[in-house]
Amino acid sequence: MEHHRLNKTLLEEEKTPQEAVANPDYEHPNVTLIAAASENDALGKDNDLLWHIREDLQRFKDLTCGHAIIMGRKTFESLPKALPNRTNIVITRNNDYQATGIVCCSSLEEALDLAKDDPQPFIIGGGQIYQQAMPFAHTLELTRVHDHFEADTFFPTIDPTIWQEVWRETHPKSDNQPLAYTFITYKKIATS
Repeated sequence: MEHHRLNKTLLEEEKTPQEAVANPDYEHPNVTLIAAASENDALGKDNDLLWHIREDLQRFKDLTCGHAIIMGRKTFESLPKALPNRTNIVITRNNDYQATGIVCCSSLEEALDLAKDDPQPFIIGGGQIYQQAMPFAHTLELTRVHDHFEADTFFPTIDPTIWQEVWRETHPKSDNQPLAYTFITYKKIATS
């Protein structure tokens, strides 16, 4: 509902979606960044994950199914294939890039425009895309892995003056899972 009102407002102002996204005042109602990051914000190394947490992968699937997922080319290439039951939007500088089951674009703004009809598009990585997307995001769905890892890709620092934690669920180490982790949801603090 909120999304449709926003689009109607944009139409009334006679702005194209591209102009609206380029305008810093434009806001998609619920752009969500989703990631799993360690205590030192590590995401991955050599285009691969640093851990395997089955519950985190299931949570990712449950939250993103039926939605647009926006990612960089390297993140897409780390996947076995386009993820099913989602609109896979891949950002790449290569205008000739093609793969089965994806939509390509050349910028985050273009990706958000392609996802404008989705009530909750998800940004799924990598590090540079997360950094670019932070100003557009309203929600962060983070799995915080309670350890430190050597990595070459990192999640942006979460500024507590901008982001408020609204939910968490802690999972201790177990026989089946040697890593403790916490699911955390953050919402952007409204500014007046």
